Amino acid sequence: MGEYLIHMNEEGILTFTINRPEKRNAISYEVMNGLEEAMEECAHNNQVKALVITGSGDSAFCSGGDLSQFHNLKTESESYEMLSRMGGILTRLAFLPKPTIAFINGTAIGGGCEIATSCDFRVAKRTARMGFVQGNLAITTGWGGGTLLLERLPASIALSLLMTARLETAEALNVSGFIDEVVDDSVPLQDIPLINMISSKSAGVLEAYKHQLLAKWDKERIKDNILEEIKRCSVLWARDEHHEAVDKFFNKE
Repeated sequence: MGEYLIHMNEEGILTFTINRPEKRNAISYEVMNGLEEAMEECAHNNQVKALVITGSGDSAFCSGGDLSQFHNLKTESESYEMLSRMGGILTRLAFLPKPTIAFINGTAIGGGCEIATSCDFRVAKRTARMGFVQGNLAITTGWGGGTLLLERLPASIALSLLMTARLETAEALNVSGFIDEVVDDSVPLQDIPLINMISSKSAGVLEAYKHQLLAKWDKERIKDNILEEIKRCSVLWARDEHHEAVDKFFNKE
């Protein structure tokens, strides 16, 4: 099996599964290709009602970018190429004309939280833990997640999650408004109440409501802010402080 799986059920829910459990479902260039493929399917297949993104296995939703692939990106321009590609993917995900749901089936850290933030809804298993831990590696969010988090949550809550780089429980993030629904670990994706209720509605209704959200947003401002986020992250990425932090992370492992 490949690094991702795409499957659509009879109710019109297209599920994209990151299939790299041995890497804690870290994002690779191949997974980027898969996300683009899934969004193309959503855009052109009228039978698709909603897109669900999740991870394979029970321990991780997504651990962010695969440092074993991306640690060789040393300079500002090298990192900018990778960051801007994934940033473009998550910008497109946020602006997708159909509802998007992150099913956080395990730990989500760093870029994994950015992917979840790009979705309209976030459902998490009760034992899942999440954190925008980029600050611990001397960088910021660099895929647009910081910009989108500030759109979705009150500024003080969003800044606290970003600046402290702390791990939080699903229930705590449900209280803060980041997680929309918490489910028991034994609940499979097909039995999640939010997903089931959405899948029972017509595609036209769902698209109409998503259009209302997108009309509310200043899309050009958001795109500009995401580009600025990517640029600032690429500058920090090239600094010795970041590379030393990543080396320490690998040595710890």
